[in-house]
Amino acid sequence: MATVDDLKFEEFDDAANLLAANPDATTISIDEPAEIPKNQHSRLQEPGREEDDELLGTDDSDKTELLAGQKKSAPFWTFEYYQTFFDVDTYQVLDRIKGSVFPVPGKNFVRLYIRSNPDLYGPFWICATLVFTIAVSGNLSNFFIHLGKPTYHYVPEFRKVSIAATTIFAYAWLVPLALWGFLMWRNSKVMNIVSYSFLEIVCVYGYSLFVYIPTAILWIIPEKVVRWVLVMFSLCISGSVLVMTFWPAVRDDNRRIALATVGAIVLLHALLSVGCLAYFFDAPEPDFPVPLIPIIPAHNGTTVVTKSH
Repeated sequence: MATVDDLKFEEFDDAANLLAANPDATTISIDEPAEIPKNQHSRLQEPGREEDDELLGTDDSDKTELLAGQKKSAPFWTFEYYQTFFDVDTYQVLDRIKGSVFPVPGKNFVRLYIRSNPDLYGPFWICATLVFTIAVSGNLSNFFIHLGKPTYHYVPEFRKVSIAATTIFAYAWLVPLALWGFLMWRNSKVMNIVSYSFLEIVCVYGYSLFVYIPTAILWIIPEKVVRWVLVMFSLCISGSVLVMTFWPAVRDDNRRIALATVGAIVLLHALLSVGCLAYFFDAPEPDFPVPLIPIIPAHNGTTVVTKSH
C-alpha cells in the first residue's frame, strides 16, 4: 500500500525548494488568465491597421499628446486667441520647411511635424515671401529678355505684386477651406475617413509652397527649357507632400472618390505653378510702337515726307 509521501508530486517539491531558496520570486496563479500584451492584442484584433493608424495619427499616442498638452482656449475676440497660432520657435519652422523640401515616402507630414503644434507663422511668411519673389523675379526676367533692344523702355510693373498676392493667398486659404469642408462631409458618410482640422490643412499647404521661393529666383534665367524643368521638379516635390498627407485620409473612401480627390489636389497645385510661370515669366512680348513718319504739307500744295532717325 502506498504511503502519503509516495502520493506527493515531485514538481510541488521542486517548487517548494525554489521558493525556499528565493522568497522574492514572482509566482503566477493558474486561476488568473495570462495577460496578453497590448501591442499583440491590437495586432490580433485589427491586422494591418497599425500602419494606417501611424500614418493618419489616430493611435493611442495621439490621445496621450492631446491629454498631456491640453490648453485653455481663449475667446476668439481676444489677442491671446490668435497668439496661439504663432506660438512656434525658429527650430520648429526650419524643421517643417526641411520636411516640406525633403519629403519622406510613407510618412505623413501632419503626423510628423504639424499635429503637435499647428501654426500660421510659417505659412504666412512663406506666402508673403513667395509673392514678392515672383513679382520681383518676373520684372527682372522681363528686363533681361528685352535688354539691348533700342525700342524697349523698362517700366516696373507694380501690379504684378497685387496679382501675385491675390493668387497665392487665395490658393493658400480657399483651397484648404474647400478641402476641409469636403473631408468633413465625407466623414459624415464614411466612418474611416479622417478629417484634418482646417488649421492643419492650411499649415500643410503653406509649407508646401516653400520650394517655389528658390524656384522663382531661378526662373530669371531666360531659357524656357530650364524654367519648365524647374517647375516640374518643384511640382513633384510639393505635390508629393500633399499626396502623402491626404491620400491616407481618403483611401478608405470609395475608390473613385479617393482618386478624384487626390487628382483634384494635384491638378490645382499644377495650375498654380504653371499659371505663375506662364503669366509672370513667359508672357508674350509686347508690340513696340513703330515710329510714325511725320507728313509736313508744303506751301505749293505738295507734301514732304521726312524720315525720323
